Amino acid sequence: MNAGECWLRLRVRYVECDAMGYVHHSHYLTYFEMGRTELLRRGGISYRELETRGFFFVVVKISASYKRPARYDDELELLTRITNQTRVRIDHGYALYHADSRRLLCEAASTIACVDRDGKVVAIPDFLRSGI
Repeated sequence: MNAGECWLRLRVRYVECDAMGYVHHSHYLTYFEMGRTELLRRGGISYRELETRGFFFVVVKISASYKRPARYDDELELLTRITNQTRVRIDHGYALYHADSRRLLCEAASTIACVDRDGKVVAIPDFLRSGI
């Protein structure tokens, strides 16, 4: 694993599934947020600490391509990686796999921007730039 990527293992909960037993498409966004948060944590800082320092990240763009469904109790592996970074934004790529079969379930991309407490776009702080 390099500094700009991380793997996260998770299990599908019943509450995330629709009436057919598949993970509802909206829950994938939660998985992606979990991946971004873990990537940040493994870089040496928690999102809570960022908020304490007055920095926040907001999603400005997200897209997903669903390949196969995940089902209740499936164990999944999510690869989250930084694909690009500018002074104020970070682009992430995601690949979600079924842990046992290694089949690709979903690919996605997002862009987040750094803002202050008032929602004004600000530069990603230097202490964070070095960690990611």
